[in-house]
Amino acid sequence: MAETREIRRIRALFLSDVHLGMRPIRVANLIDFLRWHDAEVIYLVGDILDGWRLAKSWHWPPEYNTLVEIFLEKAAAGTRIVVLPGNHDEFLREYLGTYFGEVEFVDRTVHTTAQGKTYLVMHGDQFDVVVAHAKWLAYVGDWAYRFALRFNIAINWVRRRMGFPYWSLSAWAKHKVKNAVSVIGRFEEALSLEARETGVDGVICGHIHHADMHDRLGIHYINTGDWVESCTAAAEDYDGQFELIKWTDIDQTHKEPKEPRRLRILKARA
Repeated sequence: MAETREIRRIRALFLSDVHLGMRPIRVANLIDFLRWHDAEVIYLVGDILDGWRLAKSWHWPPEYNTLVEIFLEKAAAGTRIVVLPGNHDEFLREYLGTYFGEVEFVDRTVHTTAQGKTYLVMHGDQFDVVVAHAKWLAYVGDWAYRFALRFNIAINWVRRRMGFPYWSLSAWAKHKVKNAVSVIGRFEEALSLEARETGVDGVICGHIHHADMHDRLGIHYINTGDWVESCTAAAEDYDGQFELIKWTDIDQTHKEPKEPRRLRILKARA
């Protein structure tokens, strides 16, 4: 990747669902992304660690340490880092309300944009009925998701040799299976309602691994996506405008990332 590319400076960056401990994930892509982006504040919107996986089988390769070091270096340089634990790293909720230098742990917070708009920021698992009331079913869903990821490796090994791009079974299922689409819709409705009752202009969340940005429900809804497959993040620039960024095209071979491309740009309404 060309070293002459300038580091992009933004006002706020929102990341979620990295799932350190799960195999496979896109840590190398995230490391590259963070090296070319600086922000005044970085919100880690839940499931950065996957405590469910780590508790069963410890998996912590050297690149995980590199990622942690990057966050600590940014914090030492003055970046405010806000950690909002999710259901996979819920053990971090024991530290809510505490600070470690420039790193703050909260359950939810309100972000104010350069335009003065306010956004509720939270992981969103609190509004997932399965997670809240049937955790065993959530574990089943987690197993099925990991199975799909492993199955994807075989599928895309064949697709690469046939010259086809990466294809995601889990993403296909979310878009094609009626119940999954319904769950995503209900999740968006619940988060939008919570934002409306909180009295803010929008909501920024993660949890469902489905990057999106819209105002169909009368609230500016932003989901940051994930770094398991999609490599997406939400960002606010210094004009108070939001965008979703897809950092790379997925490459199962883990070679050097391709040139980054924007997933979508959508301005927050003034």
